[in-house]
Amino acid sequence: MSDKIPTRDVTPSPVEHHSPGSTVQQEMYARREHIYVREIKGLFQKVRRSANWALMLAFFLLPWLPWGDRPAIWFDLPGREFHIFAATFYPQEFILLSWLLIICAFGLFFITVFAGRVWCGYTCPQSVWTFLFIWFEHRLEGSRNRRIKLDRQPMTADTLWRKGAKHAIWLAIALATGVTFVGYFTPIRQLVVDLPTLEAHGWSYFWVGFFLVFTYLNAGWLREQVCIYMCPYARFQSVMFDRDTLIVSYDAARGEPRGARKKTLSHAEAREAGHGDCIDCDLCVQVCPTGIDIRDGLQYECITCAACIDACDSVMDKMGYPRGLIRYTTENALEGKPTHILRPRLMGYLAALVVMIGVFAWAVADRTPLGFEVERERTELYQLTRDGRLSNVYVVTVRNLDRQDHVYRLAASGLPGLTLNTDRISVPAGDSRRAVVSITVDPTEVERPSHPITLHLEADDHPDISLARETRFIGEIRR
Repeated sequence: MSDKIPTRDVTPSPVEHHSPGSTVQQEMYARREHIYVREIKGLFQKVRRSANWALMLAFFLLPWLPWGDRPAIWFDLPGREFHIFAATFYPQEFILLSWLLIICAFGLFFITVFAGRVWCGYTCPQSVWTFLFIWFEHRLEGSRNRRIKLDRQPMTADTLWRKGAKHAIWLAIALATGVTFVGYFTPIRQLVVDLPTLEAHGWSYFWVGFFLVFTYLNAGWLREQVCIYMCPYARFQSVMFDRDTLIVSYDAARGEPRGARKKTLSHAEAREAGHGDCIDCDLCVQVCPTGIDIRDGLQYECITCAACIDACDSVMDKMGYPRGLIRYTTENALEGKPTHILRPRLMGYLAALVVMIGVFAWAVADRTPLGFEVERERTELYQLTRDGRLSNVYVVTVRNLDRQDHVYRLAASGLPGLTLNTDRISVPAGDSRRAVVSITVDPTEVERPSHPITLHLEADDHPDISLARETRFIGEIRR
């Protein structure tokens, strides 16, 4: 038997047109109904807002932080340098970025198996910016009922200035988002001076405009459409759920049969009268940013923001009923079965995550700011010099991944009496140099046609910055 949680499709059925003697036609796309999100307060909304403000402050402030003579975080694409506080990375180290992305993917898998779509509800940029836009909408246009009334009545001066102010603030936030994003790739202190004076690079204007437009559209107009139709995570999340995944759920056994009742009726009296705890106030629907009814069961549109939990708890408090009619729980718990937290799949993701984080941390800590490659010249196997010595030619590539210039000492080992025509290579910070190096040896020391040798590269002023590469020395074939 499958342990996956069954999800229910509660999308309204397409409109059907019936006529005698004709086939049934269905509309492929349903017209979007605008969602008027009601503002709610509660524990989970405090947690979400705190997380949202922390993430936005980090996003907007990090490009402004100085680190020496540069920004603390600066992805310098023209200079092919990626500065993250004290560390500087180069394109040759993109394997570290790939490794970091894999870690993030496994982290998302682990969180999803454990607690569903909490990433979407609390930290996803689409949700963070959407909730920010909605917050300003509440401040300027009023409560949910007032906003519905404003949209239904003819345009007045009051409505015009409120909506105009709202869209102006949305555009200002979108502009700040675009400038800040570009500020991670171009020093933002100079960028904010160059943009209004038309002295910034053309690509800067393009990307600022790009993020301005799409931030304004996604967070202001599309909102839940991005979560429901555009985000792939919404589609494959159910594959990662099981019956022990922590999800936002409605306790139907406790809430049904739902319906209105007198507020003076106590909880015990309501149960005796055959009422469930749900009073069918629809507040859980009104606060949902994707417009679903959590009472219809688990739906892929749910972003686990827990707004419905806070709304329902507030109603339960007013009615004098126990909290938790809608709560974070598991499918097994709702059915009265034991919940298994430490299950194989979850522990497997956790073990893989811990190992990968450890390996990544070790790789970064043990990182040598030096790139070193050796390639034999293949046009001829070997040469004989005028003084009778055997010579092999190698192309050596040295990349200085440090933030200061270095002179590197090159040496060879593996055969007695190896001599190099070049033993010093100077490389500026963040640059690379190629050198053609001839290595010679007395023919009497070469006993086989091919000998392994090792080239050692070490910075003169920093002996701890060193690397070694193995290669082959080709000699005469003796019969």
